[in-house]
This record gives sequence, C-alpha cells and structure tokens, in this order.
Amino acid sequence: MNVLLERLRAGILKDNPIFAQAIGMCPTLAVTSSAGNGLGMGAAVLAVLLCSNAAISLLRRAIPNTVRIPAYIVIIAGFVTVAQFCIEAWAPELNRALGIFIPLIVVNCVILGRAEAYASKKGLYASLCDALGMGLGFGLALTLLGAVREILGAGTLFGRVVVPSGFQPALMLAMAPGAFIALGVLLALVRSLRMRKTPKAKGAAEQPAAGRAGQENSADATGKGTDRSSAARATAADGCGACALACPLAGLVPNASAGKEGKA
Repeated sequence: MNVLLERLRAGILKDNPIFAQAIGMCPTLAVTSSAGNGLGMGAAVLAVLLCSNAAISLLRRAIPNTVRIPAYIVIIAGFVTVAQFCIEAWAPELNRALGIFIPLIVVNCVILGRAEAYASKKGLYASLCDALGMGLGFGLALTLLGAVREILGAGTLFGRVVVPSGFQPALMLAMAPGAFIALGVLLALVRSLRMRKTPKAKGAAEQPAAGRAGQENSADATGKGTDRSSAARATAADGCGACALACPLAGLVPNASAGKEGKA
C-alpha cells in the first residue's frame, strides 16, 4: 500500500509527466482541443502503460540487455494495436478524433521511459503501481488542458454548454496555437504553486535544525566553561608552579608552594 500511494503521489503531483517532466508533448498539444479527447487519449495511454509495464517486468530477466529497447518497443506496439482496435470498435468517434495519435502511442516518451526506468528494474506489483500513477497523472493533465481549451474556446465541457449565454468564446484556444498558450499558462501556475510551497517546507525543516545546533553550541559552551572553572580551582588549591601563569592567583602560587616546602 505504501508503494501504491507513493507512486500515485509521484505520478499525479511530484513527477507528473506533463507539468513536471514535460514529456509526451505531441499528443498533449494535438488532441486536447476538448476534454473528451484528452480523457480518451489518457485512458488509452493508461491501458497501454499498465499492460506494457506488467509484461516488461515479467520478462525483464529474459530480455538481453543489448536488445532491450527494441524488445520494449515491440511489446508496446502489440498493446497499442490492441488498444486501437478496441477504440475503433467501441468508440469510432473518438478514434476519428484522435486519428494518427493512437498509433503514435508506441513512441510516447511516457510509456517507453517508464519501461526503461522502472518496469525493467522492479517487480510486477511495483511496476503496476508506477504505471497507474503515471498513467493517471498523464490522463488528468490532458483532461485538464482539454477542459480549459474547450470551456474558453467553445463554451462547452464534454459537449455540454457550461457558460452564460452572453459569453464570447476565444476561438483561438480551440485551434493549434491555443494549445501552446493554454499549456504555458497551466505550467506557469503549477510552477508558481510549487515555488510557494518550497520555501515553507525549507523554513520548517531549517528551524528544528537551527534549534538543535543552538542547543549543541550552548551545551558545548557550558561544558567548556565548567572545565575551565574546575581546572582553575584545582590549580589554586594545589599551588602548582607549572600552571601559575594560567591561574588568576599567579602571584600567590609561588608563596603557597614555598610555605608548603618550609612546613615539610
């Protein structure tokens, strides 16, 4: 369960493929003219990612290291073909909207990158958790971008009107240049939110460290002061001539020593 939560948090928030790693930009910019298209592409990528990560994790010891990348591409291509057939059979409108970008899932950096970085090194359960987190993060990012473009560019969301009657849509957001503008704004918002959270986390981490350092310094100073006082008292009591220069009663120490010798 800890692995699942950690990979979900990493894929959706910390290491989001779109907003953190900025990979898989081709379908991100091309198919997000509406929230439905973004959701459909995200679901296809999630299904392929789950299947390919599972297969590569199970076969990781049998695939020679020298041909691992071609082997990964062949495995991914097989699952992409199955996904395309399913979309064409059950969602023909989505298949027409996504077009060539469904076969291009084969070379999507998100899928090949997770296969190389994670599935080829981890077990089945961890690889599935990683695929689920990254796939959900990718799909949510595409859906969010598509929703923003659809609402502002057409005044609808999933095909339903969601804006007042007097709203004038910005048609450019529904076109290709609008994808760059909307993505840039979303990336700026995400970056600003992260920059606001980072100083707070650093400050909270530095305060306890500073407190511990101050306590240690105080303890060291107290210990050193105690040692000096003890040494001074011992020197004054013994009247040792060797430490006379460091003793605050340096002028009295030789007399004390002489008195002791006379009595002896």
